[in-house]
Amino acid sequence: MAQLDAGFKLLNLVILSGVVIVIGHQCHPLQQTMYAAENRALQGFAYATKTLRSRVICGRECSMDERCKSFNFNDCNEMCELNLATRREHPEDFNATQGSVYFDADEDTPLYSLTDSSLNRFASCKMLLDAGYRLSGVYTIYPEGVGNGGLRIYCDMETDGGGWIVFQRRQDGSVDFYRKWTEYQSGFGDLSGEFWLGNDNLVSLTSNDSHGTWELRVDLEDWEGNTAWAKYSDFQISPGEYNLNIGQYDASSTAGDSLEYHKGIAFSTQDHGNDDLIITCAFIHLGAWWFNHYNNNINNCVHSNLNGQYYQDEHAAGDRGVHWQYWKGSNYSMKTCQMKMRAMGP
Repeated sequence: MAQLDAGFKLLNLVILSGVVIVIGHQCHPLQQTMYAAENRALQGFAYATKTLRSRVICGRECSMDERCKSFNFNDCNEMCELNLATRREHPEDFNATQGSVYFDADEDTPLYSLTDSSLNRFASCKMLLDAGYRLSGVYTIYPEGVGNGGLRIYCDMETDGGGWIVFQRRQDGSVDFYRKWTEYQSGFGDLSGEFWLGNDNLVSLTSNDSHGTWELRVDLEDWEGNTAWAKYSDFQISPGEYNLNIGQYDASSTAGDSLEYHKGIAFSTQDHGNDDLIITCAFIHLGAWWFNHYNNNINNCVHSNLNGQYYQDEHAAGDRGVHWQYWKGSNYSMKTCQMKMRAMGP
């Protein structure tokens, strides 16, 4: 048994083999054992969320509140959630959640754990979704071609049925997207904020035939809170120059088709322009994209450029902003955007 620091005056807690044991102080003769289910969380019943340094302290918070029937603790972000219910009461909301551990007083709770080895088989967000993972967030997947350590990605489990791998996000201008070829090659940014997943990763993911085809979705938001989206079938990034390959535009999309103009075009950055222009499109538009150098005219580079400069309102300098021409025009810079892909199955 390990004594906690003197600041915890009411309770002592120990954790042993995934079990949190709450032992009362002499003034509070309480003893309770909380059993753990690894890689699980009860979702939808949290009445309090706190950032705490360990599951033991999270257990202490639960034991001191008579409303708390169970708790989730995420080892990745140290997030503690105190719940008003248990997994037995709401089994439909007891979901697989990578990196999370769930605790309640039911002795058979550990039987519902998912081991790390059982997680390794998932090679996409869609596979995680089909296995019961319902919470959007950062996961590790293990597709072919990315090494034994897996690939850390952000899964959108809510939009349009869920199962999306988000590979680009702009939301506040905190990350500079005017970067060089090698940086776009490997990826940069923060998966929980603004980022680019990396062109090599996009090639590895979309070249894997075992997943079948991939669809691409673009989500946009303007500065008035309006949203729009565009979706395409048969999304793939080619090796080498990272050409953009897309199939049919979904006619029910609301943002307009601003990618058709870039179909089949090689990727370009400030130091690696795939055009014959003396001044490259990437340099003129201060970004990195599948720039179309139609008729070798610098004025014909873009109908969209979601990796352009981020402006704090819609007023961009010409078409250098985060823009999607057939929704808001070339001079409007978006507040937020996301690009995401989903496996369609063989």
